[in-house]
Amino acid sequence: MTPRVRRDAHGVPTVEAGSLEELAHAQGRVTAHDRAWQLESERWRAEGVLAAHVGPSGLAWDVLARRVRLQDTARRCFAALEAPVRRFVAAYAEGVAAGLPEGAARSPELRALGLDGAHVGTGLDGDGDPGWQPWTPLAVLLSHHLLFGSVGTKLWREHVVSGMGPDLGPDLAAALAVGPPDGSNALAVAGSRTASGLPLVAGDPHRLLERPGVYQQVHLVCAAEGVDVVGLAFPGVPGVPHFGHAGSVAWAVTNAMADYQDLLVERLRVEDGGGRLLARGPEGWEPVDRGTEVVEVAGADPVRVDVVETARGPLLVLDRRHPDAPALAPAPAMADGEEVEGLALRAPSRVLADAGAAALPALLRARTADDVERAWGAWVEPVNSVLVADTSGAVRRLVAGRVPRRAERARWRPVPADDPAWAWTGWEEHPALRVAGDGAGGSPEADAGVVVTANDERPDVAHLGTAFAPPHRARRLRALVGDRTGLAVDDLAATLVDTAHGSAPTLLALLRRVARAAPTAGPARDLLERALAWDGRADPGSTGAAAAAAWRAALVRRVVAVPLLAPLHRPPAVPAALLPWLSPVERVGAALPRLLDVLPAHGVDVDALALAALEDAAATPAGDPSATWGRLHRLRTVHGLDGTPWHDAVERPGEGSPLPGDTDCVLATASVPGVSPGGLGDTGLRGPVARYVWDLADRGASRWVVPLGADGVQSAPHAADQLPLWLAGRLAPVPPNRPDDADDGPPAARTPEETA
Repeated sequence: MTPRVRRDAHGVPTVEAGSLEELAHAQGRVTAHDRAWQLESERWRAEGVLAAHVGPSGLAWDVLARRVRLQDTARRCFAALEAPVRRFVAAYAEGVAAGLPEGAARSPELRALGLDGAHVGTGLDGDGDPGWQPWTPLAVLLSHHLLFGSVGTKLWREHVVSGMGPDLGPDLAAALAVGPPDGSNALAVAGSRTASGLPLVAGDPHRLLERPGVYQQVHLVCAAEGVDVVGLAFPGVPGVPHFGHAGSVAWAVTNAMADYQDLLVERLRVEDGGGRLLARGPEGWEPVDRGTEVVEVAGADPVRVDVVETARGPLLVLDRRHPDAPALAPAPAMADGEEVEGLALRAPSRVLADAGAAALPALLRARTADDVERAWGAWVEPVNSVLVADTSGAVRRLVAGRVPRRAERARWRPVPADDPAWAWTGWEEHPALRVAGDGAGGSPEADAGVVVTANDERPDVAHLGTAFAPPHRARRLRALVGDRTGLAVDDLAATLVDTAHGSAPTLLALLRRVARAAPTAGPARDLLERALAWDGRADPGSTGAAAAAAWRAALVRRVVAVPLLAPLHRPPAVPAALLPWLSPVERVGAALPRLLDVLPAHGVDVDALALAALEDAAATPAGDPSATWGRLHRLRTVHGLDGTPWHDAVERPGEGSPLPGDTDCVLATASVPGVSPGGLGDTGLRGPVARYVWDLADRGASRWVVPLGADGVQSAPHAADQLPLWLAGRLAPVPPNRPDDADDGPPAARTPEETA
């Protein structure tokens, strides 16, 4: 059949084709129509050529992408695929290339960059740009998740340990070892707890709030292959890898917080007059793979980048003395025998030459929980917690992805590359937990008929990672479900927008403790009284939440300034692209409740800091008596042209809208307390990039929403039409089950191949 595309009332495409390859091609083409800028900018990032288009702001990422050999890894992964999967991935890339000329003509960003011509992204523009290649979707997938693992947290820990030395006790080390905020949630309830008698699955992945959104709502249909799947796709990657409903089976994903990447300290030595570079491995000095690449930078001189790979992996850092230098010192400056230390990144995708792409078509074909479990068995990274349910009543929790077996210290910090003790010795196994159906029983989840994942530490993942989210969200989700029965879609949807603040009891307990010593009158006392009257919910209209947040931000600034923590402020030895992962203010803000418990043992008067923070907060705009949480906590989206001369080419409907929720809520619209001296640093940069509830009794009753809309062109009707729903905690219907029932949508929203 000729592929066709129809759209629902929110512009979400239903893509129908006669074969799986035709479906992938049509999905790529409609994505290019809707998300041309996003596709091209993601390709540039994956290839390490972002700076050539947007200028110096893209250079740090390009250097990182070149060093870790993203594109080479994608090529290797693509070459290793079995032929049917290879054709599926290549067909998607061909569809993108076919649709980009028209999509680029719609894109104000590409027009601003002078790239709205007929050959954008196709490799025919004559400037050496190869355009979309068969392996490009895998490069985009790898690029999305390069820093999704533990690299940033390991570098932070190394920064803490090396700076603080003997002043760092185990309790303080544990408090500071937290990872960055994570907020994803998923829950599934068995049919014994639902009104329909069949399971419900719900979730909300939390990431950086990007414009356009990181996920694309799609409905993919191929009758010949039995494919009829509603789900959320990565623009640039075929299928629906993370969240989908295939009618008889549905699945949801959260980050399992597993540690699957290692950093190895490599000793490098120059020989032969600088002509040869060696690395010290477990068997002694060995040659390395070294090359030089040139990164073009729009409006500036090109930059030469050394790309070095040892037997362990590519070097993330070439020389720890000069971590941001794109190349090693010129040969004349390095005498024979001179040694430097670098950091190599060892990751499963490069070790195995496998990006997990075999899971993509397998998930589209899945019909049962068994099928989904087998499909996720092909996944590599990032490592995910997966909830799956089907119409037989089965509910399961899986861990999907490759986690290497190795010595424990390698999970925490960089380890010496020449010590065989840190070698990988195999892969961890991930037995599934059966919550309902097919022999389930013998576990608290099976007894309760409810299973929750919220980046938390659980028995199935505790041995896989070292930095989990606090237990607040998981506990709250279980409490919200409680022992209720007769649950329906609206009930699970309501749990995902709960604003009860998980850290409120800890913070308010400290405030109550110092209240007697606080001023008896004046702005600080007024702020204290408003904070103590707070009901613990992060709702936009709450003055109590605003007062508590203003004080919390001031307290973070006080804590981060104590002399004990001064070493955290020294310049970190990491490349520029990784600096956001090593911000002392952000890390202390994330660790604040734990730090408040351990700092007194190190001679820090926490009560005095809390009192001083009251005075600080009262003097800021955030401490104004009329301030509400919605005034402080507002939507801010990130765009690839931020920080470039083309910033104004981006339209930003809805920017600055008041946000409910906060970092420690189920509705984890994460804020970064303490960043702004004025106390207005609670902008929401991270949050739910989608919400969905999958109904196994009736897929048509399922609901979903994204923060903005289906279209990536911000002036288009469907660019931000879901934002009011997202802000209000409401969901939209998924597309109808049968394509013939779908609404064609407005003609302007359809690409040329779409038919009525």
